[in-house]
Amino acid sequence: MNKVVLHATDLDGFLNDSDKKQIAHAHVLYEEALEIFKRIEGPDSVDSALAKKQLTPVFERIGRYLKEVVAKEPGIHVYSFETPQVQHGSASRLIAKLRDPRTSQSEFLYYVQRAYELLFSHVYADQALPNKRSIVTQTPVTFPIRNYAIHKIPDVDALIENSVMCVMLRGALLPSMIISKEIQEYSSNSFVTPFALFRIKRDDSKVERNMDYLLDLDRSFFDLSQLEGKDLIFADPMNATGGSLVTIVKYIMSQGIKPKSIKFITVISALKGALRVVRAIEGAQVYTLWMDPVLNEKAYILPGLGDAGDRLNGCDEHDNPRNMIQLMADYGTNITNLYRSQVKEIEATVLGRNGN
Repeated sequence: MNKVVLHATDLDGFLNDSDKKQIAHAHVLYEEALEIFKRIEGPDSVDSALAKKQLTPVFERIGRYLKEVVAKEPGIHVYSFETPQVQHGSASRLIAKLRDPRTSQSEFLYYVQRAYELLFSHVYADQALPNKRSIVTQTPVTFPIRNYAIHKIPDVDALIENSVMCVMLRGALLPSMIISKEIQEYSSNSFVTPFALFRIKRDDSKVERNMDYLLDLDRSFFDLSQLEGKDLIFADPMNATGGSLVTIVKYIMSQGIKPKSIKFITVISALKGALRVVRAIEGAQVYTLWMDPVLNEKAYILPGLGDAGDRLNGCDEHDNPRNMIQLMADYGTNITNLYRSQVKEIEATVLGRNGN
């Protein structure tokens, strides 16, 4: 089979001694939280209530430590570390809703959309300022004559016109469509990004320390020549280990392709995953709405939000996984209509420009 495999030991080889010490210290800090979790789940209701109150200062210490670590990394950008404090409540509430196991699939999808709107502003719109351009908007009001309005928006054309969306299926499909839609809406010429689709998965029979990442080239859809000199954008709800991204980018580069830039835009990133990406890929930029401190043995982010792909797309039958077209169909007409230009571009990428 035509597959590319990256091993967890290769990923850890990119980390330096300082990275490993910082990751280890994050685990030490999080152990204190784990001990409090036991009390919250315990039978003593009074102690459980007390434990919940004691959790806030523990997470405040963890947050301060992560901010201290990230401050030394020019390639890692955390929304809540870089934006004004008055904006943090919106991000914090979104993450809280995404973490909540009671959040339904439709709500989860809604909050992911909101998260990527915030992220797009952080990655592109804020960077474009103070440069703005005016857009003339026709309104539905026609009496006494058709009405128009003027709105000024950040001029992001120079930042997005060279972009290609690189989709790390499966959970990354909708986030990639959302970012592409934001680019289209801000673009002066309604630019729809090309798409490159990569079928990659982790070997979930293994644990974090010996995980394998398998890129299935036979079930991927991309044109390497379209990636040369491009600004490659990877969007995924979660960056746990960084393994999938590194596998894809290392493969692209092994084929002689030299992207202009690499951006990884995530809702939640683990410290270890963010450090691996910026160490493994020179010049890579990691943008995340929120940073969590550690991974468990199964390579899930803690405290995390579970399997983002399943919560976003629903679960597949084990022996009958849906393909890309089926996934988009399952999003329903509201989503496919909202992202119709992106759906059309993805269909062309998968099925061929002539629909063959």
